Amino acid sequence: MTATHAHASPIPDSPQDPAALHGPVIAWFEQHARDLPWRRPEAGAWGVMVSEFMLQQTPVARVLPVYEQWLARWPRPADLAAEEPGEAVRAWGRLGYPRRALRLHGAAQAIAERHGGEVPSDHAQLIALPGIGEYTAAAVASFAYGQRHAVLDTNVRRVLARASTGVQYPPNATTAAERRLARALLPVEEATAARWAAASMELGALVCTARNEDCGRCPIADRCAWRLAGKPAHEGPARRGQSYAGTDRQVRGRLLAVLREATSPVPQSVLDTVWHEPVQRARALDGLVADGLVEPLDGGRYRLPSGRPATR
Repeated sequence: MTATHAHASPIPDSPQDPAALHGPVIAWFEQHARDLPWRRPEAGAWGVMVSEFMLQQTPVARVLPVYEQWLARWPRPADLAAEEPGEAVRAWGRLGYPRRALRLHGAAQAIAERHGGEVPSDHAQLIALPGIGEYTAAAVASFAYGQRHAVLDTNVRRVLARASTGVQYPPNATTAAERRLARALLPVEEATAARWAAASMELGALVCTARNEDCGRCPIADRCAWRLAGKPAHEGPARRGQSYAGTDRQVRGRLLAVLREATSPVPQSVLDTVWHEPVQRARALDGLVADGLVEPLDGGRYRLPSGRPATR
């Protein structure tokens, strides 16, 4: 397959026998998987769900301490559901993308109200929870309940793009063709499929990384279409970067940091000190209010969301 053909048809059907990939990758996983708390039996489905929310766009090293604190404080969905949403935002700390904290709080409330406080095992019920999309529903059903689902995070998509498709990177957004390929590669037996989902994800995280991939450690290097093609350079659309310095995200983070540390509503004058540019600062604060992460009060004061009317 030439690079030009790969670009024109980014995710064709798998050229390999899927079973030829499963065994080596799962065997590698058994030897090299990291001992992460959400993979332990005691984590349960709630621990898996919390980890999946936190790990979206955030590295494992940053998630670990926050995850441990979160589960110690809220070991069950009902424990989190009983708290004000602002407490979820406060405990989220500096993980970034704090709307995930509000979504996780909303999911906990729905689990408490609709499912007796137990994370549902049914995929349709999972995806019906607030803040849960196709990926998270599949991940929880697979990792917590051992079900057979295509779990397509960035790491898995990169492994499949290289091993089966022969291109360096998957498209910027998940495509229907990627989903078809992932389903075609799923082992038939449920427990094996769940193991494959975890193993292929770990392979992408540790070996088949976005940069500086370590093909010498890869259990399927001898059948990787990208490597066998001579590792053709990426020819698709430019990959999205994740700039932070000077962006509205940075300003939002600084504003939230002040509010997380505060034990009472914060006056506008204090928030005005966190960023030098007033127009950007105001835009960031307005965005936080619009997203439900900050509540404005009378007298130009602000607080994390309480879930109660702003009467003070």
